[in-house]
Amino acid sequence: MIETFKLIAGILILLGAFLFLASTLGVIRLPDVYTRNHAASKSTTLGVISILIGTCIYFYAQHGHFNSRLILAIFFILLTAPVAGHLISRAAYNTNVKLWKNSSEDDLEKARMAKRKE
Repeated sequence: MIETFKLIAGILILLGAFLFLASTLGVIRLPDVYTRNHAASKSTTLGVISILIGTCIYFYAQHGHFNSRLILAIFFILLTAPVAGHLISRAAYNTNVKLWKNSSEDDLEKARMAKRKE
């Protein structure tokens, strides 16, 4: 039974490392600040959470030690990372950082224009 938990923990840690790699490639390859921020915030958050869950499972299976700090870290990362990503994108938009030239829609601009008409 312990070996099964170790295997699950190892898979989660490797999944987290893969998500970090995907995030890195997204930040390098994507064309503008908004898509880069999306890649950085989403996959990095999932990668960190996957690694922390894997670590929590490993220590519980190997040492019988449940670490509540890991669960707390998962909670705070889930709470803060999407908000930080949103605020970074919002700040970039409000300082007139241009969208990628092949972007098809600017929903926030449409909403602002509709609000001005009212």
